[in-house]
Amino acid sequence: MKNYGKRKLTKSFKLWQKAQKLIPSGTQTLSKAPNQFVFGVSPIFLQKGKGAYVWDVDGNKYLDFVMALGPITLGYDYPAVTSAVTTQLHEGTIFTLPHPKETELAELLVDIIPCAEMVRFGKNGADATSAAIRAARAYTGRNHFAYCGYHGYQDWFAVTTQRNKGIPKILKQFAHTFEFNNLKSLADIFAKNPKKISAVIMEIPGQEPADNFLQDVIDLTRKNGAVFILDEIVTGFRYALGGAQEYYKIKPDLACFGKGMANGLPISAVVGKKEIMREFGEVFFSTTFGGDTLALAASTATIGELKKKKAIEHFWKLGLYWKDSFNKMAKEIGVSASVGGHGPRTHFEFRDEDGKESLILKSLFLQETVKRGILFGGPIFISLSHKKSDIDKTLSVCETALKIIKKAMESKNTKKYLKGEPIGEVFRKRD
Repeated sequence: MKNYGKRKLTKSFKLWQKAQKLIPSGTQTLSKAPNQFVFGVSPIFLQKGKGAYVWDVDGNKYLDFVMALGPITLGYDYPAVTSAVTTQLHEGTIFTLPHPKETELAELLVDIIPCAEMVRFGKNGADATSAAIRAARAYTGRNHFAYCGYHGYQDWFAVTTQRNKGIPKILKQFAHTFEFNNLKSLADIFAKNPKKISAVIMEIPGQEPADNFLQDVIDLTRKNGAVFILDEIVTGFRYALGGAQEYYKIKPDLACFGKGMANGLPISAVVGKKEIMREFGEVFFSTTFGGDTLALAASTATIGELKKKKAIEHFWKLGLYWKDSFNKMAKEIGVSASVGGHGPRTHFEFRDEDGKESLILKSLFLQETVKRGILFGGPIFISLSHKKSDIDKTLSVCETALKIIKKAMESKNTKKYLKGEPIGEVFRKRD
């Protein structure tokens, strides 16, 4: 592949050839795989980051809007976090006994998250959601659960996806899916499974809850003796300091946080009511690195900066400016492309002449923007390090890309304009 624009990607491709021989799938995270970007035009390996910018292994610089799939809330190599981690590194990263920072961060989370009365830490979002489901099952004595959205790779949930190879299919009988903004779909699950549902777990996708939907779900869940779990892995520390639950003024029984709470250090948390959280006294949830002091220090520093710098306001203001400006521009150019979602977390939608979602058009757009130094992927995240000038620069590049898309569509041969391979999808659809 030599279609790099004016960039060289030689090292990226050489390293990818080696990685495929040593690492199954070539990567640790499916959403970071080359097939999630335009292979042949996009970089495959990133080397470093600073603020809102990243550099690939060939030295090319990009303005990043994926932000490591969401964990980078403040910016790469953010001084306050780097300093906190460096200081803690010299004192020690993990110990034979618990460290005071565990209690310090737990106290901070209880103070800012509406539903938090007690806290347990993990390393990944899947740790937190799995632990929450286990605690809910222990608390209710039931096995089944209802879910809405994506909740991680662990067996209890992954069995519902098309990537369920290696998972006992019998587990699928316990999982029941319902639709966002469709209360009846959840009510039907309870009606068909009386006194069997232990928990309702859901995330808030990139769309607005209708009417009183969130509170209605909570009321229906509790009425049926189940535990309501809000998956805030993505929305936590972005929609509000206390997460989407603070923003929408709801109070779940349990909630799961991760991604952006430590500006890129690996940590997650289950928080919630004492009466349910105390189940962790008997529930098996124990990890060697749950008390990793670097992530704890990073999280405390990150939350401090989010507060001090009014970062949440920044996410919303800049994110809505980006969304509204792009949508206005796309309409004026005459391309069926739009940015959906909320200010702190948006996403692209591209549709063909028939109104169907088009991965080819999205691929062409990603190709033309990455060639011009803008790194997009699936989700679009605004960090504290992004400035209005960055958004204006991005909009200028997007304008060029959209005009190329329009020209390609008018030619009736869009694929001719694609120099790399079209992007693929990570299977997250339920059977």
